[in-house]
Amino acid sequence: MIAFDNMAYSYGGGELLSEVSLRLAPGSFHFLTGPSGAGKSTFLKLCYAELLPTAGRVMLFDREVRSLSRDEVAQIRRRIGVVHQDCQFLDHLPLAANVALPLTVSGREVPARDLTDLLGWVGLAQLADARPPSLSGGERQRAAVARAVIMSPDVILADEPTGNLDWEMSVRLLTLLVELNRMGKTILVATHDLNLIRTAKQQVAARVLRIRNRRIQLAGADL
Repeated sequence: MIAFDNMAYSYGGGELLSEVSLRLAPGSFHFLTGPSGAGKSTFLKLCYAELLPTAGRVMLFDREVRSLSRDEVAQIRRRIGVVHQDCQFLDHLPLAANVALPLTVSGREVPARDLTDLLGWVGLAQLADARPPSLSGGERQRAAVARAVIMSPDVILADEPTGNLDWEMSVRLLTLLVELNRMGKTILVATHDLNLIRTAKQQVAARVLRIRNRRIQLAGADL
């Protein structure tokens, strides 16, 4: 599904990631951890071709990213939902329209019932007409999850999704990601929160990847 073959990425004249070889299998759940500045966000961007490797190969759905045209990259990204830590919304649009935006810009119809069901699933049905500035941090992050999954992607990438949330809201967001995994979605969450990882491992067979010395290694059972 997403595979790295001896991949490296350099930034600013220095190598940030090196000799990365791994595969995110369909239906798997992975956490990515490591110190600030280690390259977690960079790795996620490589997973959806926002960045291209400077060495080695990245395969997305059996296609080598360097061989893809701009249109082909756009098509593949429809199969990958991304949840950013600081998700940006259009403040002049109601929440429902913001969540539906990926469908709208791709020219696809937005079934009202499906949108209502999705907002209900993330606990935001009563805020469908609210404007983004009025939302709390937890509400924004749940809206970000809804927007990431509205295209029914195969993969969900989340970059520090609980970084600005209290513990109760972090667990609620984690529950949504675990539910998505049980629906067959591949999940990759970049986080520095080891308590969140421990909590997840009680609910799902999550593997933990750790960035150390520019390499990405499978962490042991010490987490």
